[in-house]
Amino acid sequence: MKRALIIAPQWIGDAVMTEPLLRRLQARGEQLTVGALPWVAPVYRAMPQVAEVIEFPFAHGDLQWRERWRLSRQIRGRFDVAYLCPNSLKSALLPFLAGIPKRVGYLGEARFGLLTQRLKNPAKGQRPPMVAFYSALSGEADVAADRPQLQLSALEVDAVLRTLSLTRMGYYVFAPGAEYGEAKRWPTAHFAALAGLLDLPVVLLGSGKEAALCAAIADPVNARRAGQCINLAGKTTLTQALGVISACKGVVSNDSGLMHVAAGFGVNQVAIFGSSSPLHTPPLNRLAKVLWLKFDADYRPPLDCAPCFERVCPLGHTRCLKDILPAHVKQYL
Repeated sequence: MKRALIIAPQWIGDAVMTEPLLRRLQARGEQLTVGALPWVAPVYRAMPQVAEVIEFPFAHGDLQWRERWRLSRQIRGRFDVAYLCPNSLKSALLPFLAGIPKRVGYLGEARFGLLTQRLKNPAKGQRPPMVAFYSALSGEADVAADRPQLQLSALEVDAVLRTLSLTRMGYYVFAPGAEYGEAKRWPTAHFAALAGLLDLPVVLLGSGKEAALCAAIADPVNARRAGQCINLAGKTTLTQALGVISACKGVVSNDSGLMHVAAGFGVNQVAIFGSSSPLHTPPLNRLAKVLWLKFDADYRPPLDCAPCFERVCPLGHTRCLKDILPAHVKQYL
């Protein structure tokens, strides 16, 4: 059995989108170990095809040469092939230093000599959706229809629900954050209005940095209707958040990592896009409803500025998000 090390991306959504690649590798007999940063490692524990997850002791930004060298000594001789999902130079160093014989990745960041099998990066504007981009690392051609699948055991999910006093299908989930910036975030007032329209409680999920954002949604709703919003931003582990999403009635989110988690679990979801494009990173879920005014032929004036891929609306109006109304979102839940 070929022993494979997969170097994971550093973002939750990207980690989810690598799942079909791992399923392909496991199906052809490769034994999979994933090397991941601690904040994305739980995603790979929701992929049954992964035999082991190694949590990397690395941080954002720094090369951390000493840590990479030390870890490379520990894994030397353990793997026959490495698949590098990120395009960075840093991600290629560990497999090279560990002497892994076959190292597969896309060209980028002057790492030509660190790879033994190099895929050409598609030109800007011609890159396929990210799931297919990652799946192509397998060397297989029929990747366009790949869809991520996540899985947690019923025992794991039930334990999470007991801890958080939740019941299966007894709540909705809102994920109002988006790491990239406010031009990807549906307005908090819209999230709050939608919560007030729903017949079940709403659980708000996000990082600790998004706790205030979630409070701005939950507090006015709870003032009118006590207990309607449960703000768990910064209060759960990622593993718990995965369990909460997997057992919910439906998810409303921006284009974010938790959007891809919801897609991976195949739950009913509404994905709201503003400055980014669902043509590149769609929620690949047959139950997903994507709302993007760029797609709406009846919307006036047409949204010619989208997608701008900016953190803040360069025109100052954020029409792409404000004009998606709560009542319209509700009809898909």
